Amino acid sequence: MSDAEAVLKLFLPEETGYQKTVFEAMNYSLLAGGKRLRPVMMREVYEMFGGKSPVIKPFMAAQEMIHTYSLVHDDLPAMDNDEYRRGRKTTHAVYGEAMAILTGDGLLNYAYETACSAFETDPQCREIGEALRILSVKAGVYGMVGGQAVDVEAEKKNVRLEENRLMFIHTHKTAALIESSLMIGAVLAGAEKDMIASLEKCGHCIGLAFQIQDDILDITGNAAELGKSTGNDEKNQKLTYVSVHGLEKSVQDVKKLSDDAVEILQKIPNRSEFLEQLVISLTTRRK
Repeated sequence: MSDAEAVLKLFLPEETGYQKTVFEAMNYSLLAGGKRLRPVMMREVYEMFGGKSPVIKPFMAAQEMIHTYSLVHDDLPAMDNDEYRRGRKTTHAVYGEAMAILTGDGLLNYAYETACSAFETDPQCREIGEALRILSVKAGVYGMVGGQAVDVEAEKKNVRLEENRLMFIHTHKTAALIESSLMIGAVLAGAEKDMIASLEKCGHCIGLAFQIQDDILDITGNAAELGKSTGNDEKNQKLTYVSVHGLEKSVQDVKKLSDDAVEILQKIPNRSEFLEQLVISLTTRRK
């Protein structure tokens, strides 16, 4: 994980100029901690397929910037209205709501600036354009933003969440960036299209299992261990995978999705036991 952190720090904006405050807020948000799962997965897949160029680094950083911007906006008063994340004040709590909105906007745009720097990092890499397309689509209205929009509409307008809509939210809001992390790693390493498609499915399984485990932990988790309050879903009468299928079935489904993801990874010739164990640890985590 520390390698991904070091890569991210290579691309942090310099805190100078009249717009210094937004740079400070961007860096505050980016360095708030976290597992750096998406860039780690991206790098592991890249290396599994024989990738050796530093071209992967701008994409690793860009993916984490996109993930972070989504958290900054999630925490806003108009969204989840959270004052704390990972044990410290959220961006809007420190810099104000308006600057937090601009921080999220800045991170998203800066992510694409960072990813585009790959053209200078490795001018001979023909796959950069396709990697950019995947990064954009999975983060946008056909991916994460689309899932977030459906989630917000359901909460703010009291739309009844039937199971299909719930699965759409989980698939797009949570799984899309994990899918793109695996796909981009494979694309930049020159993997075949069938392998890229398999990794997209793998990312889908990981993302869905990750989200269901979140729902499970909201019921069974320890607040001190999780670093956030529990029981919020039930208190807010929020439809979750657990409320639809029950706790026992949810636990079983997390195990099956995790097993399916690992099985896909095991079929790749140059296996990464680290990545396989990472998937298992994510779907059996207690926090």
